[in-house]
Amino acid sequence: MKKNLLEYDLTGLAAFCESLGEKRFRATQLFRWIHQQGVGDFGQMTDIAKSFREKLSQHACVIAPPVISHHRSADGTVKWLFDVGGGNAVEAVFIPEDGRGTLCISSQAGCAVGCRFCSTGHQGFSRNLTTGEIVAQLWFAEHSLRKAAGSDERVISNVVMMGMGEPLQNYSALVPALRTMLDDHAYGLSRRRVTVSTSGVVPFMDRLARDCPVALAVSLHAPNDKLRDYLVPLNVKYPLHELLGACIRYLEFAPRDFITFEYCMLAGVNDGPEHARQLVALIREAGAGRPWCKFNLIPFNPFPASGLQRSDPATIAAFAALLNDAGIVTTVRKTRGDDIDAACGQLAGEVQDRTRAPQRMARRRAIPIHPAQAPVASTKEPDLD
Repeated sequence: MKKNLLEYDLTGLAAFCESLGEKRFRATQLFRWIHQQGVGDFGQMTDIAKSFREKLSQHACVIAPPVISHHRSADGTVKWLFDVGGGNAVEAVFIPEDGRGTLCISSQAGCAVGCRFCSTGHQGFSRNLTTGEIVAQLWFAEHSLRKAAGSDERVISNVVMMGMGEPLQNYSALVPALRTMLDDHAYGLSRRRVTVSTSGVVPFMDRLARDCPVALAVSLHAPNDKLRDYLVPLNVKYPLHELLGACIRYLEFAPRDFITFEYCMLAGVNDGPEHARQLVALIREAGAGRPWCKFNLIPFNPFPASGLQRSDPATIAAFAALLNDAGIVTTVRKTRGDDIDAACGQLAGEVQDRTRAPQRMARRRAIPIHPAQAPVASTKEPDLD
């Protein structure tokens, strides 16, 4: 079987070239052709020896998963659905903005975490994507967008691992993919412009800090363990004190001097002033009073199976003001691509679930969520438990 060269970072590609009897430096030439030029036909790689090109044609290929569908939003957002086989399909989304272009990439077909407010989680989990399937989303998007624009200039300046799946539960495929994104012979993205989003897989947060530290975003969504256990079930295994400890440790290696916390605003669930005050106390305690994080408030994008509603704009603004007034930099994410179901939390693709997600979600949906009660006036800090 031919090897898909999108599966390799530069070190892996060098080893593959050696296995064909070629010098390791040939890998750099090949890497540039594939990732910088977007060339998948070895015959077009004109500065590579003909004998090597013939070997590559016999033993290798450069192939992205087929595109099932391609949609463009009224706001310019683009969404692709890729067929990754076995009845599974994953989505990638390009978000154009002034001065930058961000690609949101999937890491799994489905997701086993099962966050209450996430469409992907309601579909269940089928399998991890390979390194090549992760990289292929960037390879295809970058070069198809260049072709559409009639330009050789870079289109994608930022990558966020915020598509379908929990990236850190696919660690062995994720890290080589990140290294390819960062490599100057490939996409040359800055570590500050590549973000891994996690729901809080603490051991792999520590490993990522050592192996390939990029910007980190953490899906927080609740100020206490009781609520987060329900919204983000992984919290039962890695509760808030362990998660925040891992965040503080990550800062020693991070390319930025802050961690970003994502917080989905759910009407009557986690959006009250008492939740904001609990967050302030939680963050101050974890950081010993120093600034160390930012919050990105995400207006919930409803889908029928969730049973949840989006907080109204006034509530979101008041929540943000409480955090900002406490010295925690807080922004509200602008909803993009919701007319093509490409907004945050809406990515679904097609998943052949192996985890009985509908039954699990139905049981959890039966548990009522009540708005937190405002704390009784006291001189004590808010209860974080």
